[in-house]
Amino acid sequence: MTAPRLSIFARLPVPGKAKTRLIPALGAEGAARLYARLLARTVEEAKASGLDFELRVTGGEIAAFHALFGTDVAVVHQGDGDLGARMARVEGPALIIGSDCPSMSAALLKAAAGALDDRSVVIGPAIDGGYYLIGFSEPLPWLFDDMEWSTSTVFEETLKRLAAHRLGPAVLPELSDIDTPEDLAQWPELQ
Repeated sequence: MTAPRLSIFARLPVPGKAKTRLIPALGAEGAARLYARLLARTVEEAKASGLDFELRVTGGEIAAFHALFGTDVAVVHQGDGDLGARMARVEGPALIIGSDCPSMSAALLKAAAGALDDRSVVIGPAIDGGYYLIGFSEPLPWLFDDMEWSTSTVFEETLKRLAAHRLGPAVLPELSDIDTPEDLAQWPELQ
């Protein structure tokens, strides 16, 4: 199989638009600064993994992302629609991640890519009931259609959908991501 391409879903770290659930705790500027650090950390781990990767972006012009990360980083727009519609546009083989999981590492990304040698799907469950990574060897648009995103049932519902299609995913270690002030409390070094 061809090595998967890593798609990092990202937004421009604009105050009031990035990590909005953290604004009550950090203020708009603080939430944007935290997001900028998380995104930079994610890009560094992607580079260290050796995987081909791109930023799939929203909330800013491509030139603004090139100004942050250089013109050698591939940047494409996510397009319209909900998160599921935007994820379904990613062509396989692929790994999709966000940029709010501080434990994301180059080694974990390589392990996820390697899992697709034996499995059609790889998934990294998040402690909050979602997932921080999903990978697939071929497009599976039904996996993302009509999902109730940002809920504690996303991972469970994803497993049900995979089982209904007789696909057993490789499951990575459970990690925490940072969406709320409670999540952030687990990462004092980022505050």
